[in-house]
Amino acid sequence: MASNYIDILSKEMNVATWQVQKTITLLDEGATVPFISRYRKEMTGTLDEVQVAQVRDRVAQLRELDKRRDAIIASIEEQGKMTDDLLRQINQAVVMSELEDIYLPYKPKRKTRATMAIDKGLEPLAKILMTQNNMDVEERASKYINKAKGVESTDEALAGARDIIAEWVNESKPARERIRNLFVREAAITSKVAKGKEVDGNKYENYFAWDENLMRAPSHRVLAMIRGENEGFLKLNIAPSEEKALEILDRIFMKADNEAADEVWKAVKDGYKRLLSASMETEMRQIIKEKADAEAIRVFAENLRQLLMASPLGQKNVLAIDPGFRTGCKLVCLDKQGRLLHNETIYPHPPQNEVKQAINKIQNLVSSYKIEAIAIGNGTAGRETENLIRKIQFTKDIVAIMVNENGASVYSASSVAREEFPDYDVTVRGAVSIGRRLMDPLAELVKIDPKSIGVGQYQHDVNQPALLKSLVDVVESCVNNVGVEVNTASKQLLANVSGVGPLLAKNIVEYRDKNGVFTSREKLKKVPRFGDKAFEQAAGFLRIRDAKNPLDNSAVHPESYEIVEKMAKFLNTDIKELIENKEIRTKIKPEQFVSGNFGLPTITDILKELEKPGRDPRTKFDFFEFDRNVNSIDDLIPGMTLPGIVTNITAFGAFVDMGVHQDGLIHLSQMADRYISDPNEIVKLNQKVDVKVLEVDKVRKRIQLSLRK
Repeated sequence: MASNYIDILSKEMNVATWQVQKTITLLDEGATVPFISRYRKEMTGTLDEVQVAQVRDRVAQLRELDKRRDAIIASIEEQGKMTDDLLRQINQAVVMSELEDIYLPYKPKRKTRATMAIDKGLEPLAKILMTQNNMDVEERASKYINKAKGVESTDEALAGARDIIAEWVNESKPARERIRNLFVREAAITSKVAKGKEVDGNKYENYFAWDENLMRAPSHRVLAMIRGENEGFLKLNIAPSEEKALEILDRIFMKADNEAADEVWKAVKDGYKRLLSASMETEMRQIIKEKADAEAIRVFAENLRQLLMASPLGQKNVLAIDPGFRTGCKLVCLDKQGRLLHNETIYPHPPQNEVKQAINKIQNLVSSYKIEAIAIGNGTAGRETENLIRKIQFTKDIVAIMVNENGASVYSASSVAREEFPDYDVTVRGAVSIGRRLMDPLAELVKIDPKSIGVGQYQHDVNQPALLKSLVDVVESCVNNVGVEVNTASKQLLANVSGVGPLLAKNIVEYRDKNGVFTSREKLKKVPRFGDKAFEQAAGFLRIRDAKNPLDNSAVHPESYEIVEKMAKFLNTDIKELIENKEIRTKIKPEQFVSGNFGLPTITDILKELEKPGRDPRTKFDFFEFDRNVNSIDDLIPGMTLPGIVTNITAFGAFVDMGVHQDGLIHLSQMADRYISDPNEIVKLNQKVDVKVLEVDKVRKRIQLSLRK
């Protein structure tokens, strides 16, 4: 079936077969998605990251389908029941449900009512009844009474025959296809409170009596109901109109109006109610769960991408503060490379209230370590600490920024943090993480499990392998999109570079520590296990800031250096001048440098890169400040408008931090004056917004906000 993959994907993606074929070849050769989409545009017809990943994932699905297909063929052949027509049907199946429907009649069964009836010799009677010819049903059934086999009466004989027919109904491929279509079109998901769980399950009160079309139910609602059922508070049911289902089965199985037909109809109804509807409900549960998972994972992945691509402050000397009341505020001083220079604790808040001492200490540290920015964690005592910093008179301009500290505690207790700071406790590590997040969010957040960063929706309820795969893709995409300075990057950051991975990242850091900084990309080949294939995949994404060849600090791949050299030679200049002089570059006509290995897309990318070598695709850092008069939920008044920052985006809206220790929710309906289905149409993570306070519930700590004008 492998030859069919290309045609299937070509039709599904609406791209040429050669694009799919080349992409599959590159993937099978070990090329990564970022590498293919960035450096093999001619081979794939400029497929982007999303399309390359789609090829990768769909091919994996089709290969799994083929494994199952081979197992089914082997099973049926072992039973001696394979026919040419059956083999043709199996080979033509392109989705797993179709394949399983074909296999169902041949699938080895556990003991069922039908198999027990067959063992009693009642299958011939079932076949006779299925003809629905005119007959004396009682007289026919009496011939199958066999007390030795446990058939004591005609009623028992007919009951056994109906059990067999009911199983045939369930295993009928046309019946399953049509009933499945009915479930997809019209099934409703209904939710009721479990008996005696009305009080304990009050958080699911919205779903105590819920009913809506299954396929139109939004992902967050489906996952909420499934969680409620798993926790024992709700009872779910998925089914279309039983009357419509039986009408479909009537048209498939019924062909007469007589005694035999009456027996068959009884069996058909039993087959639907007892077997087929339950089977379809199981399928629908899986389908809707996968659909809800996919949407939740998409939201999580998009949030993570926005968070990782947040604007970096850049290389500054930073004073980072992890605020606290009773335990004090942990201070750390970091140099421009994020190295820890100093740490101590101050106690400006209750119960100690050592305000004057705290201010003096901060002023001294700012002066001693030439601090240029102050990062303040946005957790407990965050706003109080921010207000303290605002009151301090510094001898120079110092920017103070609130930093989202979600996941900092996870990092501080991790093996990564212990390895990096073995002689410091978790409070120091947490403060360091806060400071580094301000300097470079991407470089610091890759050290933390993405699920701990706090931007997901029902993240523990979705398919965990699928979630992990999606998040790994996002991290890898962001890291390679930005590029990595090989001489300063942590091994966690390096591990996400195309073609590197954890082991090679460790080798790079160890080689760097032992031999000093890398002065060229070519020297990376001296790192143990950094072979030609790894170099091909990774080199374009690794930067060497002070390299002799300026291209080593750019996204131009070493394999394309000869193109730039030809450009420089053609213009009678050198590479450095070519990069620095825009007027010279305007004389280049890309078509002149197209060759067998390098097409117009690559030449165009090279020229863009020469404009700003190694440019950071992230937006410029934008300073933000909360309303200084609003510090807690008690300060909020409905109708007031406040500045805030988007901290999480879900399928039903977005959460905004206004500096009151409790994020407010902008519901989907309050995000725009027009209807929208996706909050990402309106806001992005870390976006600065002005929100109107609609409602404040201080008891439940719920704040309703609006973006509507």
